[in-house]
Amino acid sequence: MTRIAVIGVGKIGEALLAGLIAGGVPPKDIAVTNPDPERGKYLQETYGVVDFTDNVQAADGADYVFLCVKPKDTLHVLNEVSDVVDNNEGDTTVISMASGITLRSLEDAVPVGTPVIRVMPNTPMLVRQGVSALASGRFVSEENLEHVCELLESVGTVVVVAETDMDAVTALSGSSPAYAFLVAEAMIDAGVSLGLTRAMSRELTIGALYGAATMLKETGREPAELRADVSSPGGTTVAAIRKLEAFGLRSAFYDATEACALRSKELGRTRTADDDS
Repeated sequence: MTRIAVIGVGKIGEALLAGLIAGGVPPKDIAVTNPDPERGKYLQETYGVVDFTDNVQAADGADYVFLCVKPKDTLHVLNEVSDVVDNNEGDTTVISMASGITLRSLEDAVPVGTPVIRVMPNTPMLVRQGVSALASGRFVSEENLEHVCELLESVGTVVVVAETDMDAVTALSGSSPAYAFLVAEAMIDAGVSLGLTRAMSRELTIGALYGAATMLKETGREPAELRADVSSPGGTTVAAIRKLEAFGLRSAFYDATEACALRSKELGRTRTADDDS
């Protein structure tokens, strides 16, 4: 039996919770915490999990503790549960889902030897199509890491990265759903500008983006190849692509992802400095 605690069940926490249960984890083996009793009652009635308002009680006896609280609260909560994590039978693996909180800061908040994993999730977890990037701490065994990967695969794709890559991962995965939503918004507005109803423009845009993403995933072919397949010489697609390139679409993505990665690095430094003060 594997006991799991999910501390802080907001949108990401609930997505994880639903995925774990769908993936076969018995609800009775999952403890959740939320400061709002009504929210806790909803989670208990909807999923059949064990609801607590006390983080220490939830972490007591847990094999895996997922911290799904806001970055500013992560280390406070970790300090709160560190003693019970230390006293649990066997090693309790702590998994932080907060951006910008380094492995060093997480490991400093728990007893030496505690396995700690840092995760950068993204919001498509809500529909079990997320991407979770994992970086493991010094005391994480191969078995620990494999099991956490299996748990997170219930809500999408999992990749293991070096912590030094986390800022780039934030730009390419953590924040990128917002880029896709912005592109979709612009395409829908463009369709309306061309005379389509908003409902029709939305349906066409979502269908095109979903289909394109599915082709990328299932064919394994490079984006440039797939683009070339629909770019007939002198045709309509080439005319559109030429405009997008002229307006610097590719350059905009370079600049946007660089800005995102730099901001992620700045926030990480700020939080580390706060931890040290």
